[in-house]
Amino acid sequence: MDRRNNRRDAEGYSVVTANRLLDGRIVWLDEHGKWQLTIASARLFPNGEMEEVIHHQNARAAADEVVGVYGVQVEQTPDGPCPRTTRERIRADGPSVHAEFTPLWQPAPAAIKGS
Repeated sequence: MDRRNNRRDAEGYSVVTANRLLDGRIVWLDEHGKWQLTIASARLFPNGEMEEVIHHQNARAAADEVVGVYGVQVEQTPDGPCPRTTRERIRADGPSVHAEFTPLWQPAPAAIKGS
């Protein structure tokens, strides 16, 4: 069972996320079964398929060098998938710390609309 999102809507979509074992970075499963650094690259899975997808990806976790595989329910937007929960939006958008303390490998935050 995908314990982190056990109240998934019957309809809708989710993406698969994990942390890369080497450096702890948040990664997202893409269309080709590869782990990417941005949620925009993530493959959308129908919520009804998520238990099977999570089971498969957890079985591959050691070979893919990731830990903590789970599904994130998302809304589709013109900019790509957007997590439905605040916790997952923070994970998708990067650190919630001052830019001075953001690691050099972290992509620059997207421009704030209206500024």
